[in-house]
Amino acid sequence: MTTTKGVTAVLLAGGMARRMGGGDKCLLEIGGRTLLDLVIERTRLQVPDMVINANGDRGRFDRFGLPVAPDTVGGFAGPLAGVLTGMEWARDNRPENPWIMTVATDTPFFPNDLAAALLRRVKDGADMACARSGDRNHPVFGLWPVGLASDLRKALVDEEMRKVDVWTARYQLGVASFSAEPFDPFFNVNRPEDLETAANQLRTRA
Repeated sequence: MTTTKGVTAVLLAGGMARRMGGGDKCLLEIGGRTLLDLVIERTRLQVPDMVINANGDRGRFDRFGLPVAPDTVGGFAGPLAGVLTGMEWARDNRPENPWIMTVATDTPFFPNDLAAALLRRVKDGADMACARSGDRNHPVFGLWPVGLASDLRKALVDEEMRKVDVWTARYQLGVASFSAEPFDPFFNVNRPEDLETAANQLRTRA
């Protein structure tokens, strides 16, 4: 496995976790480790440069040793707000990186070659790329050009756009496909019972 240059990974931890009773889903534990621990470990092997996108008290993430960037637009604007925040953070703090890769922090088993697969799509001519498994796209696992930050800000603020696929429809979107068998790598922890499923999968992979 090789690491990727020119990319900043943005770990999206700003969800409201309503189905889990609120709080930080990414700080829930399976196998004695938080979901965020597992996501950081998997991301670091691909994209060592990372930032956590989360609102509220940054101190709760201190032990992870990563910068934390709160949403740069007000209200709960969904995943696009995280994408924009990542773009603007990278533009201001990592000007040498023209791309960001967004990763959901409730999805601990995403593919080890995600970054490489997404980069292949943009090298083939796409403006941006997202992952797909089975018959579903996963736009929160995407590769985004930092140069489109102002365009996305306009869409979010001036047009009040909230749906990722509405914004990506304006561009050439590449799709990196992954098998969903025997276990979907984009399985995410949404409900309390999903924690047990994730724990069983972790034991299987050990």
